[in-house]
Amino acid sequence: MKSGKYKWIIGILAAAAILLGVFAWYAVWGSQRQRIRERGSDGLYSKMSGGMNMTHTVYVKLDEITELTHKDILLKDVAQVYCRDQNIQNKCSVCRIMTVRSDEAHRYVMSALDVTKKLEALDPGIEVEHMGKTDFIIAYKPAAPPAYGRQWCKTACICLISFFGAAFAIMTFNNDVSVTSVFHEIYRLVMGYEAAGFTVLEASYCVGLSLGIMVFFNHISAGKVNTDPTPLEVEMRLYEENISKTLIDNAQRKEKKIDIS
Repeated sequence: MKSGKYKWIIGILAAAAILLGVFAWYAVWGSQRQRIRERGSDGLYSKMSGGMNMTHTVYVKLDEITELTHKDILLKDVAQVYCRDQNIQNKCSVCRIMTVRSDEAHRYVMSALDVTKKLEALDPGIEVEHMGKTDFIIAYKPAAPPAYGRQWCKTACICLISFFGAAFAIMTFNNDVSVTSVFHEIYRLVMGYEAAGFTVLEASYCVGLSLGIMVFFNHISAGKVNTDPTPLEVEMRLYEENISKTLIDNAQRKEKKIDIS
């Protein structure tokens, strides 16, 4: 009887231990499951909040060279700025990228990396995408009242130099190839007798030369032959590009640093 009684007690204790173990396992598993749910919801919320608030892409197109007269240089002065968020765009447009310390006219070479650092310091949530030049030039020139008299004098001098220089070049060319002798010979062959002096050939040559120059350079006031840029405009553009490239290359070789604070 005692052995049977002990068996029942042992069975009851074993069942209680099993139930206790089940409850303990359920409690631990339930707490872990709750923690997993909380972590998952926090992670999802952080991802959602990060996707909504963290990143703003700002597109910046830098101009190769910009001439300015004020010392506080803003980003909108040297580049085109675009962002889907208008507030971020306005904020970046008025970001100060440089302050000119000198009062003299000078050209400063800067990099797109300098602009990126300034914008990221302004707002860590900004992602900058550069669409234009990687290096650009700021040509600072102090503001001064326009000197119309000086400008007119310079224009007059340039016109006189160009006129007499071109005339001298044309005369030397005509003298080298003996255009006068050629015209006299053509006149004799056509008319049958020698020319007594100035003929219609010389007059036609002068008119044709003037018209040819105006048509070639395509710069007859508002009545242009076509909408293409003139040869002078093309050459001036190439000259400006070469100047800008030389300034940037010289600045990189010298490794000259400027204060952009």
